[in-house]
Amino acid sequence: MNFVSTEESPAAIGPYSQAVIAQGLVYTSAQLGLLPNGELADDGVRKQMHQIMKNLYYVLEASGSQFSDVIKTTIYLEDMRDFEAMNEIYTHHFEDHKPARSTLAVRSLPKGVKIAIDCIAVAHADADFG
Repeated sequence: MNFVSTEESPAAIGPYSQAVIAQGLVYTSAQLGLLPNGELADDGVRKQMHQIMKNLYYVLEASGSQFSDVIKTTIYLEDMRDFEAMNEIYTHHFEDHKPARSTLAVRSLPKGVKIAIDCIAVAHADADFG
């Protein structure tokens, strides 16, 4: 098992890793719409979503993976009225590659964010784990 950390994404806000690699898979922790310094990217779901996708990109990269290796995502939305905006940005990153996905409405998320996303991806044996 390998624990992944990158300074390109915000540090974990609790006792957990940005990602863990185990048995050939990368499991990311939920990424929030936070900048690498831990500050909220913006109040709006669109800018938060763009930041989340950047954060996921860097965590996957540090894990030796990329968006085309993702096999499952889970999306947590505070307000399902943001579904369309989220989906528009999500589709940009997963155009031809369409991993399995669940989207859940949640009552609240930490740090004032409106959305969070975690994923599972295929790991590569030659990865440098950050």
